Amino acid sequence: MSKIKSIIFDFGDVFINLDKDGAMTNALQLFQMEYFEDDILLTNIAYETGQITTIEFIDFYNNKFKNLDEKKIVEAWNYILRDFPEYRLKFLKDLKEKKDFSLILLSNTNELHIESVKNNVPFYEEFKACFNGFYLSHEIKKRKPNKDIFEFVLNEHNLIPKECLFIDDTYENTKSASQMGLHVWNIDERTEDVIHLFDIKKDLF
Repeated sequence: MSKIKSIIFDFGDVFINLDKDGAMTNALQLFQMEYFEDDILLTNIAYETGQITTIEFIDFYNNKFKNLDEKKIVEAWNYILRDFPEYRLKFLKDLKEKKDFSLILLSNTNELHIESVKNNVPFYEEFKACFNGFYLSHEIKKRKPNKDIFEFVLNEHNLIPKECLFIDDTYENTKSASQMGLHVWNIDERTEDVIHLFDIKKDLF
């Protein structure tokens, strides 16, 4: 019998592909900076946790970079988002149909990113419907790797940590979940794919 009853998935670089390095390079070139200053980093986190609105977020960048209009700012922000291979949706739908696990999505994301995904991924609603819980950081006002976001999900679904597998591409996030007793897979998006879950983590199933 499987040790795992619930699988908690990240979104970026688990289902949808991201270009983190390209997005950073593109933004630094656009802003004519060598690194992101503290006010930018703090504003980005505030936006990702729903502490500021999209209008306030764009106003911050408009005021800081007066040569940039809203369109360029939004394009730079969404540059990170790439394709969502449909075979991963099939994997998820097959998993849902088996009804062996509770499926939960837990993502650090923001309103602009998720709106872009909705507009560019034709099967977004079909994807979302596969989950028993669908949590975005800007909506629940918590973000990984802070432990309160994991406590929130565990409490919301009455989960036992040792019966959960958390899959994320960011080490800090899986480390935090592991410290709370969850099983983890720190997926390497360059060499691994979520569809191979039951081969790579077969010791759990």
